[in-house]
Amino acid sequence: MRITKFGHACVRVDHAGIRVVLDPGSFTGREAVEGADVVLITHQHADHYDADHLRATSAQIHTIGDVADVIREEAPDLVDRLHVVTPGDTLDVGLPVRVVGDKHAVIHPDYPRIHNSGYLLDLAGTKVYHPGDSLTGPGEPVDLLLAPVSAPWLKVGEAVDFVREVAAPRTLAIHDRVHSEVGLAMVETHMNNLALGDGRTFVRLADGADLDL
Repeated sequence: MRITKFGHACVRVDHAGIRVVLDPGSFTGREAVEGADVVLITHQHADHYDADHLRATSAQIHTIGDVADVIREEAPDLVDRLHVVTPGDTLDVGLPVRVVGDKHAVIHPDYPRIHNSGYLLDLAGTKVYHPGDSLTGPGEPVDLLLAPVSAPWLKVGEAVDFVREVAAPRTLAIHDRVHSEVGLAMVETHMNNLALGDGRTFVRLADGADLDL
């Protein structure tokens, strides 16, 4: 099994002949969806959803109702590959996936909160969690947390507390386009100072780099 980090919030999971891509948005190169069997989308923001990326693959698309509505309106050519999920669902996309949570993190109280659901993937007992744009935990132990580290809705203390709460043995930084390299190095320092312990690790990867599980 292998995890590949692509631009921003996009991650590709290869396991047992199945290739799952999560959140290939506008900050992600088209190569992220090459060979994909399944695409999972957490919410409708452009940094997580890009219709042209979905057109570049024949993969099945699984996402929440709000995103499905956007696809039906702006990309009706994709509807025949579209599957709508709801929080609490367990999917079989060639590997088990559980849908977690239903709200995007608060950007500002004056903005309405949109829907967002994360995905918990079970890779033959190794569990990987992608929360999308939320700090909603998976509700069970996981082996790898994909943790947002920079966003208009996120401060470093919240990111640290999320990593602490989930307490995964391994954490991979995602959602990282908002900060400069200097800012991301600061986040990494805070994670190492405050969020780890008990053998837990935090890692940042360059776009296109792999993490073996």
